[in-house]
Amino acid sequence: MKDKPERSTMLLRHLLSILLLPFMATAVVPYLLYNQCGGLAANAPLLRGLGALLFLAGLSLLGWCIYLFARVGRGTLAPWDPTQALVAAGPYAYTRNPMISGVAAMLAGQALWLRSPALVLWALAFALINHAYFVWSEEPGLEQRFGQSYRDYKARVPRWLPKLWR
Repeated sequence: MKDKPERSTMLLRHLLSILLLPFMATAVVPYLLYNQCGGLAANAPLLRGLGALLFLAGLSLLGWCIYLFARVGRGTLAPWDPTQALVAAGPYAYTRNPMISGVAAMLAGQALWLRSPALVLWALAFALINHAYFVWSEEPGLEQRFGQSYRDYKARVPRWLPKLWR
C-alpha cells in the first residue's frame, strides 16, 4: 500500500493538471468569452437540453479518462507528467483521444446551452489546436515512449471518430 505522502503528492499532481488543462479550457476561457461576447437571446429549450446532455456526457468521458490515466497509465493527463503505461482500455479501445472528445463535447454543450457563437468558435479552435498538437507532438512522443505497442495500437484504433464495432 502506498504511504500517505505519496498518495497526497499524486492527488496534488492530478488536481494541478486538471486545473491547468481541462478546467482552463472548459471553465475559464468559456467564462471570459461569454462575458465578453454574450449569447443569442432566443429561447431554445431543445438546444439547452441537448447542450446539457452533451456537457454531462463529455464530463463523464473526461472523468473516466482521468481515472484510467491514474489507474492504468500511472500518470496524469498533463504532457509534463505523462502516463508510464500505454492506456488502451475503456474508451481508448475505440478512439485514441477520448479525453479531448470529452472536453470538446463539454464545450459544444456549453455553446448550445448558452447559445453562444463565440463558444462555438472556441470549441472549433480547441479541436483544431488539439488535432495539430496530437499529429505533430503527442503521437510522435508516444511512439518514442511506447514503441511497437503504440504503433500497433495506432494501426488498430482511429484517432478521433470511434469504431463502434470491434
